[in-house]
Parts: sequence; structure tokens; C-alpha cells
Amino acid sequence: MKCPFCGALDSQVVDTRVSEEGESIRRRRKCSSCDKRFTTFEVAEIRPPQVVKANGSRADYEQDKVRVSFQRALHKRPVPTTLVDEAIVRIDQKVLAVGEREIDSRRIGEMVMAELAKLDKVAYIRFASVYRSFQDVDDFQDAIREVSRK
Repeated sequence: MKCPFCGALDSQVVDTRVSEEGESIRRRRKCSSCDKRFTTFEVAEIRPPQVVKANGSRADYEQDKVRVSFQRALHKRPVPTTLVDEAIVRIDQKVLAVGEREIDSRRIGEMVMAELAKLDKVAYIRFASVYRSFQDVDDFQDAIREVSRK
């Protein structure tokens, strides 16, 4: 860690403490060159992956877009908001757990479909009809059979 006083690159950690919230670490350091002390803070950097869309373009992952998908599929359906929030948190965790810099939008769509299938079968069919670009009644019937089997 570079000393803010003399610019030397060598310092020694004198004391380490975890913050009250447990989200950062405070370190007291002593410069090996000028013997002055200074404090640094370490926090985890969590960067969601870039979403690779079907057309090849890339965009930042946005939880709000996932939420809008849920709201559209669940419009006028009797599903409590707390369950929707929990499903979105699970999707966020799965997206972060991928551990890659990029994730395919199709993969996120599949995660949304899986959560909707648990919450409401009608919402699942609504989302699937747009997501999978249903062309005729047979596509709907196939999706209904799939949901009925689960």
C-alpha cells in the first residue's frame, strides 16, 4: 500500500478490525520509510456480469429489468410481493454466483421462468409465451402440459 505521506510502496499492517456491519475491514498501517501511520479500508467489490443479448450487444445486469418481467407476468395475479422479492433475490444471487464476466440473457430468462413456475403457473405461461415467442395454440398447449407435469 502506497504511503500517502512520502509515497513509499512498503508499509506494515499494525492493526486490523472488522467494521460493526461486517462489510469492511479497517487496517492501521505504518510506513516503513517515514514511520507515519495511516488507515486503509477494504471492501468487497461485487460486480454483476455483463448481459449478452441475443443480438450480441452487451448491457449491465439490472435487477429492475428482472422486476419488470415479474410485474408483467404477474399482473393481476394473487402472488404476494414478498415472494416476488425473494425470487428476485435468488436470481440476483445466481447471477453473481456464475462468477463470469458475462452471462447470456437466455440464461437469465430461464432463471426467471423457473422462479415464475414456482410462484404462479399462469404467470409462467404468460412469460413463456413472450420469452419463447409462441406462434400458435400448440405452443401454448405444450407449455401448459409442461407446467401440469411439474
